[in-house]
Amino acid sequence: MSDRWPPWSAQAGFDVRLCWGPAGVRALGEEVGALVIVDILRFTTALDVAIGRGAHVFPSHWPGGPVDPAYPGGVEVADATGPRGLSLSPATLTALRPGERVVLPSANGSHCSALAAALGAPVAGGSFRNARAVSEWLVETTAGRSPRPIAVVACGERWPDGSLRPAVEDLLGAGAIVTALGQGDPARSLSPEAAAAGAAFRSARSDLEDTLAASTSGRELEAKGNGSDIEWAAPLDISPCVPVLAEDGAYVDGSG
Repeated sequence: MSDRWPPWSAQAGFDVRLCWGPAGVRALGEEVGALVIVDILRFTTALDVAIGRGAHVFPSHWPGGPVDPAYPGGVEVADATGPRGLSLSPATLTALRPGERVVLPSANGSHCSALAAALGAPVAGGSFRNARAVSEWLVETTAGRSPRPIAVVACGERWPDGSLRPAVEDLLGAGAIVTALGQGDPARSLSPEAAAAGAAFRSARSDLEDTLAASTSGRELEAKGNGSDIEWAAPLDISPCVPVLAEDGAYVDGSG
């Protein structure tokens, strides 16, 4: 571990750990056998939709600049400025076709993904839509790698001053993955942070869409005219896709 992160920050001794935002990625990233990035409104929900169409999705650091020259040719930036209007709104990504390559910028999930990509551990994108599929991938990916644990990264949002705003939708999304992991492998130990996320999800799972709509992030989306994105984010376990970062830095479907 880097000297910057004190030993108590690693949640040592637990098989499943939960951290928040970019600092959490840095604190736990070198300690774990796999990471799951969770940004329900909207990056990892949009990611699932794009990967489900067969696209390859590159995350990017925030704030971003011109398209990184390391990206292969023909990459389209999904920032709502292109001719197809591709963006973080999942509905726009249904226009993608198999094999198309896009950069999906966001201040939270995409940025955390780009940070995690540099750490060397396998990275997946998790949401309500694919929580069970992602948990199954995690069990398979970390099999035989004990004691290398799993980090579930709740990305959170940002206040107007740029500071991290813990977001209930990401807590619940992380909890959905923690809960599915517990069902698939009850012997895995949970840090208190991970256990709390799981309990929060189980208390809200019967009414996820209304919970998201009433949340601070849901109200923010509604105020910006993107309230319909919640309908894409709320369904639980409807997708078999597992967005996994490949060697070229793009998320691809790792479920097969």
